[in-house]
Formats: sequence, C-alpha cells, structure tokens
Amino acid sequence: MHRHLGKVVAGAAIAVAGTAVMIGITLPGTAGADDTGGTGGGTRAAQQAGQGQEQGQGPGAAVEPGVVAQAPAEGEKGQGRDPLTGDEITRVEKLAVNQQLFTTSEDVEGERGPQRLTVDLAEPEADEVDAADAPRRADVTFYDYRDDTLVTRTVDLDSGKVVRTDTQRGVQPPPSRAENIEAANLLLADPLGAGLKADYKDATGKDLTSTDQLRLSGGIYRASAGAQPAALDSCGEHRCVRLFVKVDKGPWIDARSLVVDLSARKVVDLGR
Repeated sequence: MHRHLGKVVAGAAIAVAGTAVMIGITLPGTAGADDTGGTGGGTRAAQQAGQGQEQGQGPGAAVEPGVVAQAPAEGEKGQGRDPLTGDEITRVEKLAVNQQLFTTSEDVEGERGPQRLTVDLAEPEADEVDAADAPRRADVTFYDYRDDTLVTRTVDLDSGKVVRTDTQRGVQPPPSRAENIEAANLLLADPLGAGLKADYKDATGKDLTSTDQLRLSGGIYRASAGAQPAALDSCGEHRCVRLFVKVDKGPWIDARSLVVDLSARKVVDLGR
C-alpha cells in the first residue's frame, strides 16, 4: 500500500513515539475510537505542538449582546455520593456560566462563551466526609480560549449557587469530543492534511471531506525544551492536540506526526 502520512495500521495499538510529553491519552480499542473524546490523525510520529496566536476579539470588532440561558428546573436529583443525574448535569452546566463569564470568554471555535470540558461530582470538604447530609456539589470545568485559562466552577446543587471559582493557566486536561472534532476540521482544511486525505482514499477508495467519516480520539501535547519545532514551543500554555485517526468501520491511519495548536488554530508537522 502506498503510504502518504505515516501508514495505515490494521491493528488497534499505536505506539506513542517521540520525546514530547503527552498527557491524558487513551488509545482506542479495536472496536473503534472513543466517541466521548476527539479523534486524531496526523502524518508521521509526533512531538509537540506549539506556538500560537491567542484567539480574541479585535479592539474594533463589533460585539453583539450575548444571552445566558436560564437554568432549567431541577428535574431528577441524586442523593449523597450518587453520580450526577442527567438533569443535574444539564442544570449545573447552565448555572455555572454567568453573564460575565459568557461575554468575556471564547470556545474552541472562537464563539462567545467558554468551552465546556467536564462535569463531575465534587469531592466533599474534609469535615463533610462522614456527614450523612453533606452538601451535594458539582465541579464544572471550562477552557477559555480567549486567554488560555482553565476555569472550574463549583455549584451547590441544593441552592443552585456557584460557591467557588478556580482559574489556572498551563493546566491541560484531556481534550473533549468537540475539541477533537475541531482539531480534525483544522487538519482537513490545512495543506498538511493532504497526506491524511490520501491515506483515507487508499484505504476506502473514497474522498475524505468530513470528520464524520472518521472515528477520532486525541491527547494533549506538551512542549519539551528543544524536542519539537519552534512553532510548537507554546504547547502546554496553548491547548495542543495530537490526534489518533481511524476510518469509520475501517483501519487506523497513523497521523501522530501532526499536532494541532487549537489556541493558535494552526497545524504543525513534528517531522519538519
């Protein structure tokens, strides 16, 4: 088979090569890539991705007023340390985003509002561990692409109030499904995506025109001193993703040499 990117891989396991540090990677199994994460592909074995321009609105850009949706009714509620119910997750996602956060943040596509990553049941405080009536809280984690910050807001499920907000820089949890899809969209739109498209056509006989034709998963890529092209030196401060790509109902395509800097919205080949 003619190989354009790296290679088309029939098996499930793909060795992680290179000296760059990857965090939060779960290699997909033989049945298919994880739908909850993104997907990934690239061109040769990878290293880190980098530097980018932060997303933001220009000083003279016209800004339309944004609206934060009202929180829905409480719906089904869990008890104690029970996992969050679907109704609770929907409710806290709304409660965690106030007007200020909504209007001053950007998601992975550059739209107004932060990028939601996870919603988890919050750990109890030290003095609440054995309490039968300990407050039930949820941690809602967002990534703000406007200034590359991780924002965690803790919501009290009984009162519906945000009781704590934590903001961090340089902290990069695993990418969400939406982020993996956007990384793949940027790759397909970039000249460096030509190899992926060629390998897809070799494997299927069809043109690759949409991320819907792929099963995607991805991991965060962090820069290590001198271990990657200079264009990727900001990875870690920027949100950079290396994709693992699988043809839907087909073979894996080894695209690990490509890193997508989502903060800068650019693709870098680790082999160049």
